[in-house]
Amino acid sequence: MGRNGSGKTTLLQIIAGVMDHDKGEVLTDGTISYPVGFAGSFHKDLTGAQNVRFVARVYGIETDELVRFVEDFVELGDNFHIPVRHYSAGMRSRLTFGVSMGIYFDTYLIDEVVSVGDAAFRKKSSLVFQDRMKRSSAIFVSHNLRNVRNLCDAGAVIEDGSLMYFDNLEEAITLHLDNMQRFGKESTKG
Repeated sequence: MGRNGSGKTTLLQIIAGVMDHDKGEVLTDGTISYPVGFAGSFHKDLTGAQNVRFVARVYGIETDELVRFVEDFVELGDNFHIPVRHYSAGMRSRLTFGVSMGIYFDTYLIDEVVSVGDAAFRKKSSLVFQDRMKRSSAIFVSHNLRNVRNLCDAGAVIEDGSLMYFDNLEEAITLHLDNMQRFGKESTKG
């Protein structure tokens, strides 16, 4: 958690290897997803299906299997086969979430988006995400405290270039709310 502009998305991009860091290092002993919800995940001139094939090759997984999963999961119909440049923000979010859920990672990086679309799609997304969390973990960035409480068992707060980690989620939420009150009134739902 952190105020707008504190570096939450930047940190996820550094962990994913999408962005270089100025100092320090990222250590892992498992596979890490790209940030779910990251707008730069796809090439705008390729179709949804072509982007999925590209991602499958990058991660070295079975291409046709991932394409089948994502096409069925995201429910874009014929739009799956048109260039991503024509997608709405919601369609791109569905595609990024679908691709991420179609690949088994040890750690998922999630920037706000845990489900998009109508109620039926959100329910389906939630079920798939819960299934992935049975064998994986996630680093979840959100301003929505209800989602934080539902999805997290520990917390971290970024403020002024520093990250404080808490085993106790409620302590992290308390610090985040204190920071929000002290430094500005940004929206926190929950």
